[in-house]
Amino acid sequence: MESTTSFEQFSTNIQNGDATCIATVNHFLNRIEELNPTLNVFLEIYADEAKDRAEEIDKKIKDGTAGKLAGMVIGIKDVLAYRDHGLQASSKILNGFKSQFTATAIQRLLNEDAIIIGRQNCDEFAMGSSNENSAFGVTRNFADTERVPGGSSGASAVAVQSGMCHASIGSDTGGSVRQPAAFCGVVGLKPSYGRISRWGLAAYASSFDCIGPITNTVKDAALLLEVMAGADNFDSTVSTKKVEKYSENLGDDTANFRIGYFKEALESKGLNTEVKAKTLEKIETLKSAGHTVEAVDFPLLKYLLPTYYILTTAEASSNLSRYDGVRYGYRAEGVKSLEQLYKKSRSDGFGDEVKRRIMVGTFVLSADYYDAYYTKAQRVRQLIKNATDELLEEYDFIISPTTPSTAFKIGDKAKDPIQMYLADIYTVQANVIGYPAISIPNGTNKNGLPIGFQILGKEFEEYKLLKFAEILNKV
Repeated sequence: MESTTSFEQFSTNIQNGDATCIATVNHFLNRIEELNPTLNVFLEIYADEAKDRAEEIDKKIKDGTAGKLAGMVIGIKDVLAYRDHGLQASSKILNGFKSQFTATAIQRLLNEDAIIIGRQNCDEFAMGSSNENSAFGVTRNFADTERVPGGSSGASAVAVQSGMCHASIGSDTGGSVRQPAAFCGVVGLKPSYGRISRWGLAAYASSFDCIGPITNTVKDAALLLEVMAGADNFDSTVSTKKVEKYSENLGDDTANFRIGYFKEALESKGLNTEVKAKTLEKIETLKSAGHTVEAVDFPLLKYLLPTYYILTTAEASSNLSRYDGVRYGYRAEGVKSLEQLYKKSRSDGFGDEVKRRIMVGTFVLSADYYDAYYTKAQRVRQLIKNATDELLEEYDFIISPTTPSTAFKIGDKAKDPIQMYLADIYTVQANVIGYPAISIPNGTNKNGLPIGFQILGKEFEEYKLLKFAEILNKV
């Protein structure tokens, strides 16, 4: 069995009697055993549990009672709750913590007979663009082990890239599914805010966080969205809109679309020349296929990152205040007062990047600076949404490179937070406004490093976005 086999192909093999769930799980476990020591993808592997479940699902398949994800082997990012399994957000502050319940999105996968094979490394509390901020060490890109896989769902992307599972479930707060998908040459989908319940997702920035799939194909991503999406009584922010059959009839739309791209984005000096060339090549391909592709002005582009980082750090400061060393996780020893316990537990338990964002967020929420930063950023967020809406009235999609460069070398940007933050320049817009976006592979550079292509669509129009992504894969 090829390590990059899609779930669609796997299902065909199951139907033809050419594969079984137990054989597939064993294949992936062998792959993990071979590669994990080098790549540092899985923090915990549920080998015996996955095998037991595979045998159960093989019986269901034989009986004709299996769910639509029967035998799909999935890894989950270490920010998603899975009852009686470890959940640390790749942080020392949650040492030894086990979840007391299962996230809604994960439970829906299990209900359709998916197999969870383990939990995956990530940037601590999903804060990072390189997977270098984990308390468990950096994950390495399978295309070049001297390079980062992107972040914060870097290990989730590498797991799919290197054939350790059919798919991974990550989280995307400012590009954390799409950016690593681009660096690893796989598909990463961020749905509309509220399309998938956040119940059971360790919070970073609650008004930005989204759960999303990382897969080998657009169809697999569509199928996973179809299963995970929908109303949930545990999450008051989730949408009650009808869940469409996202995985059906993908790529067969013959319509010609109107597509816009930001002129400023492709003229940026920070855009790698090979990434730019591949993007322009894709634009010409779209034009040749009959689609209208036009450059558009977006004067608010320069405000995307400042708005994103002001608001997300503010929300992180609030959300992460619950980790205090008192109730669970890491607790400092040798302290003489409650205040000292709080300070030392948090100082020792959190990594540098998390502490940096907590401090920035606390600053922008302080009484003297609340209006100057937080309130103003909320207003700019609305302006960005309004301006994007105006463009999406004229165009079906907005396209761009997913990232300004290919995967950079481990350590290259670790000492310069600003350079690291700029890796998110093209992805944060979708989170600021809450709209769906997908990264699909767009070839490689001369060194074989993957390049990503991003498509941003209208709110809750994931079906249209996925259909177009599949069409784009074929042109």
